[in-house]
Amino acid sequence: MSGALDLQDVQFAYDGDDVVRGVSLTVAPGEIVCLLGPSGCGKTTCLRIAAGLERLTRGTVRVGGRQVASKDVHVPPEQRRVGLVLQDFALFPHLTVAQNVAFGVQNRDKSTRDQQVLDLLDHVDLKAYADAWPHQLSGGQQQRVALARALAPEPYVMLMDEPFSGLDVTLRADVRQRAVAVLKSRAVPTLIVTHDPDEALAVADRIIIMRDGRVLQAGTPEEVYLNPADPFVMTFFGAPNHLMGSVQNGKVATPFGPISASPSLEGENVAIYFRGTALTLAKPGDGVPMRVEDARLLGPVQRLILTSDGLDAPLIMEQPRRHAVKIGEMVAVCATLDEFHMFSANTHG
Repeated sequence: MSGALDLQDVQFAYDGDDVVRGVSLTVAPGEIVCLLGPSGCGKTTCLRIAAGLERLTRGTVRVGGRQVASKDVHVPPEQRRVGLVLQDFALFPHLTVAQNVAFGVQNRDKSTRDQQVLDLLDHVDLKAYADAWPHQLSGGQQQRVALARALAPEPYVMLMDEPFSGLDVTLRADVRQRAVAVLKSRAVPTLIVTHDPDEALAVADRIIIMRDGRVLQAGTPEEVYLNPADPFVMTFFGAPNHLMGSVQNGKVATPFGPISASPSLEGENVAIYFRGTALTLAKPGDGVPMRVEDARLLGPVQRLILTSDGLDAPLIMEQPRRHAVKIGEMVAVCATLDEFHMFSANTHG
């Protein structure tokens, strides 16, 4: 069954270098999908190909079930029925807010168009600013105008390229929540490009992770966070701890106890990754003795840097602020081994 947006085996080369390498993805009706990855991984190029701003070198693109791109087909952007919101919002400075929103629906009669514009502005809580100029709005308000303008032609799919990254950090979460609420209330299928894993976790129904032009993993936020496919995916969602070991008789020894390993890893050297939240303080004598080398308050949690004679490198632990400890203090630490993730040492992160 076709989605609102389908990319199949898409490839794109720039100056002879493959930027996108066989990417396939689908955005289902009513779904918000985040295309996540570091700068230069090809995610924005995928969005531009979907929008019709770049011509692919292989593969196909379908919007609303209709093929709009292949090696021999290229439907212009304005004929694809996609909404596009860019990082800089790209509002027309010489047009009012209402005129900006109306720009995408010039083919309708004036009364219908004017009513639709007011309805959209009301939906994004900006009806009172219909006659304002873009420079009179805050960054968050400009973003909502850009969203309303992109929604005006009733697109099959919405494409958003880093839409919140230019906003002040104190506004970002609120603006993001408002935008997602609008998209969900109108059941608009949406592909959001972002480099921010926290943002992807906060807004996506599914996350697609890219690296070096390829898709590494796709799944729900819970799936990609709790069951990472490789060390790169694991480390991209934070800065986890890292231990080395070898599999003997189906087990790997760690300072916190043995961990069961897949039979396929028997006899291999392995890398074990885990987040700071997998570590907790224990009663003296019930855990691994460790020294607190540093302690930092990060909002509701305290981040500790811990060392121990049996470890090659310090470990990071995050714990509730109410259990705060001091630098130089000796503590006992235990671990939730179910939150440890094991990969072959030959798997590159």
